[in-house]
Amino acid sequence: MTPAPARRTPGADRAVPDAPARRKEAPRRRAWHRRALAAAATTVLLAAGTTALTAPQAGAAPALAARVDNPYAGAKVYVNPEWSANAAAEPGGSAISNQPTGVWLDRIAAIEGAAGKMGLRAHLDKALEQGAGLVQVVVYNLPGRDCSALASNGELGATEIDKYKTQFIDPIASIMGDAKYANLRIVTVVEIDSLPNLITNVSGRPTAVPACDTMKANGNYVNGIAYALNKLGAIPNVYNYIDVGHHGWLGWDDNFGPTADLLAQTARASGSISNVAGFISNTANYGALKEPYFTINDSVNGTSVRQSKWVDWNRYVDELSYAQAFRQRLVQAGFDSGVGMLIDTSRNGWGGANRPGGPGATTNVDTYVDGGRIDRRIHLGNWCNQSGAGLGERPKAAPESGIDAYVWMKPPGESDGSSKEIPNQEGKGFDRMCDPTYTGNARNNYNMSGALPDAPLSGHWFSAQFQELLRNAYPALP
Repeated sequence: MTPAPARRTPGADRAVPDAPARRKEAPRRRAWHRRALAAAATTVLLAAGTTALTAPQAGAAPALAARVDNPYAGAKVYVNPEWSANAAAEPGGSAISNQPTGVWLDRIAAIEGAAGKMGLRAHLDKALEQGAGLVQVVVYNLPGRDCSALASNGELGATEIDKYKTQFIDPIASIMGDAKYANLRIVTVVEIDSLPNLITNVSGRPTAVPACDTMKANGNYVNGIAYALNKLGAIPNVYNYIDVGHHGWLGWDDNFGPTADLLAQTARASGSISNVAGFISNTANYGALKEPYFTINDSVNGTSVRQSKWVDWNRYVDELSYAQAFRQRLVQAGFDSGVGMLIDTSRNGWGGANRPGGPGATTNVDTYVDGGRIDRRIHLGNWCNQSGAGLGERPKAAPESGIDAYVWMKPPGESDGSSKEIPNQEGKGFDRMCDPTYTGNARNNYNMSGALPDAPLSGHWFSAQFQELLRNAYPALP
């Protein structure tokens, strides 16, 4: 049977040639060929214009740590004390307040610290105090940021690429390149919700957004990310990971392959494809890690699961299968055969009383999928402060083949966006997908948003969401 044309159900608006057939994972090998000696590293940094790791003087500077295949392996990961304090102050929050989460640099002021919060250097210094071996930093301030969703629009206009380079990326690189942090592995998640938008949300697609056409035409997403990869990739202890959306955004045939090819194009534009250490899926999203009660190969009364309303011709039903397949496609696009993936599991547990305990009824494919799916969202395209969500797998290194780690890159309890318009100086707009009364758009097939009420601006503490995540955690909390 010839399938119908691929539907797009992007996550914040997000929906590949077919993914290659699953094959046994190749041995994890990365041919880094990069800066093995401190002197060579210093030369590269100077050439890139980044603040160099200073050459040892009278034995004062620490020796550079060797580059590793998986930065999470054997590393104690930094716990952000600001997030930890917020979590511990919540009833029941002490059960998870010692977990590592991502530090988000979402505007220029965040580098030095804004509104009384710690800046980048303060976080890196605190990591050294903790004896941590790895810090996770989300670099998130592209010109025309997140062209398809207003809640996370940024401070920089579509043409402000020079400001992005000189006032955002350069200062970050300067701090990260300080010799005192040379033995601290720094994982950078570079500009989520960007490159996939240039595939899924541009003219020719029913999900097109004019702002995404603008960013595709001016090239500033590609140019900005390439610049960030170049500057940060020149620092030997920095490991760049690029966003690959999630299965409910890019799992369709016409999104999957083109996005992988665009990622490779952008990495090469940075000067070397090896400036990318890996990729991350499901950042700040809700896609289930594993759907245990149905697979893409199932059928009901002769009808494929792919034809159900929930799956809608997608090739994947969960994040693990998607991330492993996307990794293979990235290798096909030119990335190293041992490149690793991260999966954000901070809000994809979907436990609680509504978690199915087995497959759905076999009346038809819809009853089968809807009755058995772990992900209880109204629609895969719903991305803002989702009702019923729970904490997912705890952060863990090398949990599955090809996966560098499960991470909590989105700190649980920090809002995705406000439920109503809130004037602010952070460049954050109001997106109706964060309004629980919103009846949807083409990117979620005109379904209700599924968002929690009374949410604050994106990145601000949202106690009601945190409590919901605790209640619905899976694995359940003690």
